[in-house]
Amino acid sequence: MTCNKSQIFYYLEVFFIKQELPINRQIRAKEVQLIGEKGEKLGIISLQEALEKAGEKNLDLVLVAPNANPVVCKIMNYGKYKFEQAKKEKEAKKKQKVLELKEIRVTPNIEEHDFGFKSKNARKFLTDGNKVKITVRFRGREVNNAKAGEAVLNKFIENLEEIATVEKKPKLEGRNMFTILAKKADK
Repeated sequence: MTCNKSQIFYYLEVFFIKQELPINRQIRAKEVQLIGEKGEKLGIISLQEALEKAGEKNLDLVLVAPNANPVVCKIMNYGKYKFEQAKKEKEAKKKQKVLELKEIRVTPNIEEHDFGFKSKNARKFLTDGNKVKITVRFRGREVNNAKAGEAVLNKFIENLEEIATVEKKPKLEGRNMFTILAKKADK
């Protein structure tokens, strides 16, 4: 069976575990503090005895605390443990909220209806938890009248001030002037 690099990468991405733990014969210690599969302490015994106890139960001996003196090993089903860890990691990724920056473009001579429509969209983006970048694009000689663009941005800021805070004040860069608004922190 052959597989290309993208398939391998996907497999590694889904089942990536931050820390590979040494198991069974990979453990290099003479004595270990042994913990049973239900979490009970079984005392300090030789590595060979610990491996035999794990083998009797058809489970793995896993090194969980390599820096302890003596090292701590636990009897467990390592495959099941790795699967549970990958599942937890996947769930944690799913619950993360990815913050997006939504952009709204306007011109310095925007009409009142268009302003209301764009303002309504900005309000929706902010309530969804996203940041909003409002950009005024200057065409031709409009850039000579940058005050008109700043007035439009200030009007947006004023209109959205009850739900948004200004993260970046209006700033002119080339032919664009922009400001960034973020949702106000909940009290």
